[in-house]
Amino acid sequence: MPRTVNQRKHTARRDEFIDAGQRLILTRGFDQFSVEDLLAEVGASKGAFYHYFDSKQALLEAMIDRMVVSAMGVVGQVVEDTGLTAPEKLRAYFRTIARIKAGQREFLLQLMKVWYSDDNAIVRQKLRRGQIERVTPHLAKIVRQGIAEGAFALADPDQMARVVLALILDTGDETGELFMKHQAGEIDFATVWRLFETYELALERLLGVPAGTLDLMDEVTLRTWFE
Repeated sequence: MPRTVNQRKHTARRDEFIDAGQRLILTRGFDQFSVEDLLAEVGASKGAFYHYFDSKQALLEAMIDRMVVSAMGVVGQVVEDTGLTAPEKLRAYFRTIARIKAGQREFLLQLMKVWYSDDNAIVRQKLRRGQIERVTPHLAKIVRQGIAEGAFALADPDQMARVVLALILDTGDETGELFMKHQAGEIDFATVWRLFETYELALERLLGVPAGTLDLMDEVTLRTWFE
């Protein structure tokens, strides 16, 4: 008979490896710890690790995926909040994501040191596809509400949600790269803020709302990452 897998125990054991990987990233950095270090941290065999992950990169992907899934559960509550208008929901949606990221700032700062390397190009692409699949339904629902309210001047909610998300993901990608340049002393915060304002203005024009309506990121929050 095939062996029956206890899904709860399977998930809990897998989470132990992810938790240990996050601790090692915080204390050593991703490039500085090995699979052997992880095994020592968990108290497991190499076979146990490869039962759940086929590589260290797969572990990294699992860390990020779990973080994204958790965040989607939180922001999903914003989407379902009947007391908010569509612009308010869009603002709250991305400000909530910003707060979640701020709560994991140290981990994300360590992660960004390796995130833009060529070795992680595939992981970045997988994450982007995953974000599109998970976030597009949320944005489509907000856009659909905005059209019904007369707040957004759009025709196709589902397609426009993907366009909106593409713009937002581009903003995130460029912000991350600017962070690395800022850390190297190549640009100042004012340059970062101007770029963010430009992206936000483009999003407002895309949705057909007055400038200043969305206000997706406040300057204080952005400064916590760059200064």
